[in-house]
Amino acid sequence: MNSFLPVNKKDMYQRGWEQPDFIYISGDAYVDHPSFGASIITRVLDAKGYKVVVLSQPDWKDTSDFTQFGKPRLGFLISSGNIDSMVAHYTAAKKPRSNDAYTAGGVAGKRPDRAVIVYSKIVKELYPDVPVIIGGLEASLRRFAHYDYWDNSVRPSILLDSNADLLIFGMGENQCIQIADRLNNGEDVSTIHDVLGTVYSVDSKDTPYVGVECPSYENVCSSKKEYAKASRIQQDEQDHIRGRVIKQKHGKKMVVQNQPMPPLTTEELDWVYSLPYMRTYHPMYEALGGVPGIQEVEFSITHNRGCFGGCNFCSIAFHQGRYITTRSKESIINEAKLLTTLSGFKGYIHDIGGPTANFRRPSCDLQIEHGLCKGKKCLAPTPCKNLISTHMEYLDILREVRSLPKVKKVFIRSGIRYDYLLEDKNDSFFRELVEHHVSGQLKVAPEHCSAAVLDKMGKPHIEAYVEFSKRYFRYTGEVNKEQYLVPYLMSSHPGSTLDDAIELALFLKKHHIRPEQVQDFYPTPGTISTTMFYTGLDPYTMQEVYCAKDSHDKALQRALLQYYNPKNASLVEEALKKAGRYDLIGTGEDCLIRTSPRQQNHTGRNNIKKSKSRYNAGNNRYSKNGKSKKKR
Repeated sequence: MNSFLPVNKKDMYQRGWEQPDFIYISGDAYVDHPSFGASIITRVLDAKGYKVVVLSQPDWKDTSDFTQFGKPRLGFLISSGNIDSMVAHYTAAKKPRSNDAYTAGGVAGKRPDRAVIVYSKIVKELYPDVPVIIGGLEASLRRFAHYDYWDNSVRPSILLDSNADLLIFGMGENQCIQIADRLNNGEDVSTIHDVLGTVYSVDSKDTPYVGVECPSYENVCSSKKEYAKASRIQQDEQDHIRGRVIKQKHGKKMVVQNQPMPPLTTEELDWVYSLPYMRTYHPMYEALGGVPGIQEVEFSITHNRGCFGGCNFCSIAFHQGRYITTRSKESIINEAKLLTTLSGFKGYIHDIGGPTANFRRPSCDLQIEHGLCKGKKCLAPTPCKNLISTHMEYLDILREVRSLPKVKKVFIRSGIRYDYLLEDKNDSFFRELVEHHVSGQLKVAPEHCSAAVLDKMGKPHIEAYVEFSKRYFRYTGEVNKEQYLVPYLMSSHPGSTLDDAIELALFLKKHHIRPEQVQDFYPTPGTISTTMFYTGLDPYTMQEVYCAKDSHDKALQRALLQYYNPKNASLVEEALKKAGRYDLIGTGEDCLIRTSPRQQNHTGRNNIKKSKSRYNAGNNRYSKNGKSKKKR
């Protein structure tokens, strides 16, 4: 009979175990679902015959949680959870968050800042002779010397900072299996230096001759130009076919990253997703209100991994890689059938997606043998001439899933690349997406409208979004539906000046878009955009990049994207005057605010309720015939 893995000593003894092989420590609450990395890794090792116990959100102020299982036979596996612990704790403004979706009851503060470092140091002190392997997103993205937004400084590789023995980057299934087998065969962790997708450290005198060396920790701390050079090397070698070993000196130590582990094959992915997950949170959290993070994914299906979109602000390329791998149709259908048997299933599959839902194959055939192109993007600023855009296999899967008994609707919520969709000459998927797979509104990510900013983001120019929008609403009208388009927008990305923010505000006004939420750029470890933010340089051109770093400068750009909000009137006026755009202050058709902020505030108080009712979630609103309902 299937059950959760042991979470305490009593559970372990009930299985007849005297000692675990591995203790998996996670900064998240224990949710046994394949959308949670901890669940996948523990289930994979369990399926391979290893005794794995789960220690979720241990009290780091008391060692008793860490010693309750005793000494593991083979090692500790440590992760901060599904996201970086600092991102989990703080907003882009560095303010503490009030909740945590990966904790029971949504309560904040159940994991420490820099959870991987804290957990690892504790177990190293308690069990100095037991191997400690760190992984997950926090470790993966911090594997080299990296700019830390919260410290506003460059920190060393988390491998050294945590005192761990080995670091796994990427998704980690095959790395964990290989490491477990070798430890089980008696090999010392200090000699396991050849597993792909891992990082280890050695004395500088023992540095391997292979690969490429990037600027040292000391150099990237003292020179932003050297930091930019290191960042480019690390990004360029993140390819499982052509990538090389990367070395980075830290004092007397050399941190060595092996080539990336090849992504799982279709057969391997099918196996991983067929494991006996409980597909919910552990019952010990029920009295606390459950774990909110399960709500979005409980009835969702992951069909792919990797993303060749390669947005500069996104960490997926540096973690999962850009190469696309997919599960088989049979595996997806089997999971869909399983979902229909679960309690709480009401006929709706919330997503069949992944990092990008509509990527079902590599972007071209050349990369199958040669890897993805170094320093180039498949879709930006314009699609590569070798791009192959087809949705027929994905469409076939969607059609079959939505025809299953008990399935009322299949939605796509994990996001699509509309620029890739536009390249498909067959519009069957586009039409069926609109007719069958949109839950009232479709979320897409143009992010900005300025070509200069979009180039720094690694995104397509705004013309692609405009064309997509036109076709989306035309197809919506043809099936007599009232559906909306929700554009994600980002303020203060590196390269975005006040003039660019004004350009975006004018674009939003012209297209009747009123976003209720705007995301400030968040400099997270391991991205090209974060390198630009810290260094003020584009690592691929070494040209200077303007970055809004002052909180007030950021507030000016953010306010412009919500120029219509009376609360932003004074900031918008200040921004427009600072940019010399007095032509946009007044009562003209193109003006963003009235002449007097006091008048604007007075008008806003009278009309704010009407404004909220007229705009659906602050986005484009269209009638059933597809024609725009213009608002005043």
